[in-house]
Amino acid sequence: MATLCLDFLGFQEALKKMRDVDDKIIYALNALPTDSFKGQVNSESTCRDLYAKLQQSHQSRQDSIRSCITLSATNLKQLRESREAHPDDVDTDSKFKAEQRKLRVLQAELNVEDIIKERTYKAFNERCRSYFHAGQ
Repeated sequence: MATLCLDFLGFQEALKKMRDVDDKIIYALNALPTDSFKGQVNSESTCRDLYAKLQQSHQSRQDSIRSCITLSATNLKQLRESREAHPDDVDTDSKFKAEQRKLRVLQAELNVEDIIKERTYKAFNERCRSYFHAGQ
């Protein structure tokens, strides 16, 4: 994922694909049976598998974003040092400002992740609370 950090649009596209499981949570939960069909599908197993998939996806995305934040912060530090050493270099100044914007957007992605995670687990808990409790 570190190489994707350098290509910011590629990184955002990869995040979008990684968020697919969250985007389709309602469809996955609709596969759970209603009360009249409970015996036909093992709802506990379905919920347990979905929960594991959600946790893995959330952790993977969060790790990727944090990795890119670390890389961007390191780049920003180097650009700051270069900028201080050569204050009249327009190219370095431009790269510095671009890296600052990139870092801010990456940090905002962590907030987006929290919102997505909260929304996903809310939907999950509404449908799976009678079959599965996290931590079991």
